[in-house]
Amino acid sequence: MVSKALGKYVQSLHQKKYRQRHEAFLVEGGKSVMELLSSDLETEHLLVTAEFAAQNHAQLPARLPLVIATETELTQLGTLASNTTALAVAHLPIETPLPATLPESALLLALDEVRDPGNLGTVIRTADAAGCGGVILVGDCVDPYSVEGVRATMGSIFAVQIAKATIPEFLAWRESWPGSVVGTLLTATVDHKSADYVKPALILMGNEQQGLPPELAAACDVNVKIPMRGRADSLNLSVATGIMIYTVTG
Repeated sequence: MVSKALGKYVQSLHQKKYRQRHEAFLVEGGKSVMELLSSDLETEHLLVTAEFAAQNHAQLPARLPLVIATETELTQLGTLASNTTALAVAHLPIETPLPATLPESALLLALDEVRDPGNLGTVIRTADAAGCGGVILVGDCVDPYSVEGVRATMGSIFAVQIAKATIPEFLAWRESWPGSVVGTLLTATVDHKSADYVKPALILMGNEQQGLPPELAAACDVNVKIPMRGRADSLNLSVATGIMIYTVTG
């Protein structure tokens, strides 16, 4: 059974201000919780159903006390329509500084003011799948450790380095970074398939509504577009980012 105090604490982490205050975030679902337990992040609380505990006994850390909860309790504490497995509270990682350089085979991704946590989580998952060296969140991005964002990463948030920077900080860092920067613009004249991508490369994506602001577009070595051949005039951010990642790495 989950105590009232623990339940209140867990539910408070749905809000960014309490995640920041307690330096902790929620992880929902058996797969994501197991990914957390195998990562370097510290797990503070682990709530599991009796069935999940029995099935995964050998992989659950003995040092971490388990709270056996019912499916109803786990579902009420989280955001899943039904949680039959596990929920955990993890400590937020220490913020990663902007990387000075990368191996020539590596790729970085920068996102400007992403607003949708599902988009951000899906992008982080794609970056993980493609072997990106890290993701830089520029400006006022949505919190990657929101419950929705973490869920959308499907555990990839524990494998991808995430750095944060203001636009001025990013532009200052860009001046000393030796790699190329590739921007995406609907008004660009260069097709994404025909550009010459110099490695190591950083892909810079604008936000869902406005795209890249002028100061970031001007900081790119090349701006490219993904052509729209149907009636739709744009792509979902996570889809466009996935296309660009595999275009540059391909």
